[in-house]
This record gives sequence, C-alpha cells and structure tokens, in this order.
Amino acid sequence: MAKIIQFPVPNPEKFGFKPVRKKKPDTETNTHGQLHLFGEARVINLNKLTAFEEALLLDEQGDNRAGQQYQKAIEAGDSVADAYCNLGIIESGKKQYTKAVDCFTKSLKADPRHFEAHYNLANVYAEIGNLALAKIHYAISIEIEPSFPNSYFNLGITLALNNEINEAIKHLLTYRNLSGEDQSQAEDLIASLMRSLH
Repeated sequence: MAKIIQFPVPNPEKFGFKPVRKKKPDTETNTHGQLHLFGEARVINLNKLTAFEEALLLDEQGDNRAGQQYQKAIEAGDSVADAYCNLGIIESGKKQYTKAVDCFTKSLKADPRHFEAHYNLANVYAEIGNLALAKIHYAISIEIEPSFPNSYFNLGITLALNNEINEAIKHLLTYRNLSGEDQSQAEDLIASLMRSLH
C-alpha cells in the first residue's frame, strides 16, 4: 500500500472517476448520419437504444446488469472505448483493480486519446500507489482536455505525495482558477504545501 504524507489539514480526497455519460459520435458513419452505401449490414434495434445506451441507462440506475450490458456493447462493436471505460469504473468500484486497469487499457487501445480512460486509469494507479503512472495519465488527460479542473487537482495531490511540492502547488493553483466549485480543500492544501517549502 502507498505511503501517505500527512498534511496539517484534513487529508484531501482526489476526485473520483469520470464515466462516459453519452454516446460519442460514431466514426463509422458519415457526417450526415447515413450508413455507407456498401458497408456491412447492421441489426436495427426496434427500441432505438444501442447496446451501449442500454448499458448506460442501467448503469445510471445502479443496476448490476450494467456490466453485462457493457460487455454486450463491446461484442457488438458499439462504442467500444466508452463501454470499456465505464466497465473499468464498475470493476474499480468492486476493488478489482487488475480488471479495471485491463478495461481502461482496452479502452485506450480502441481510442488512444480517450480522455475519460486516461483520467480514470490515473485514478486507479493513484489508488494502488503507482504514482509514476498516475502522473503520466493525469498529464495526458490534461493534454486532451485542458479545461477539466479535476485532473489538475488529482495531479496536484499525486505530486504532493511524491514530494514534488512546487509542481503540486502549480497544478492546484490551475485547479483553483478553472473550478467554480468550493475550493476550500484546495486552498487549505496550497497553504499547507507553501508552508512546507519554508
């Protein structure tokens, strides 16, 4: 288990996982939403929900069948990267970290720039104490989605745990500038880290 540096303020908690909450555009269809004239045949679901959308609906309702439905979406080739990403969150919630890492990396294999997969993979690595890999994936998530504040906050905590205080403060200040939410935890952490420099 990772060693945790005790700060004089209550231990900050990193922000949790970021699930994919809507189906991303399918790159297999053209921009007008029409199927390719000579493409493969597709099964049309009469209830108009794809396997991924059904899984997402079950997941949002807290239904235990969501994982099985995400697997069906993967097998059907429906939003594969998104389905693996959300399946990884489910596995992480069960503390099945090896399976979670496997799901997130399969998501990245399907889409190497999948923002949520990088961010969530960083959260798993931070959780299991692999700060080096957590730093890399938080940094990649920032490159892909520079306006998402939670990546900066979690990277700041990871850097602080790794005694990279100046870099931690820099990322926490960026979080503070981007976030419109309660920033008291970040303010306390920044102040504590600044005191530790003197």
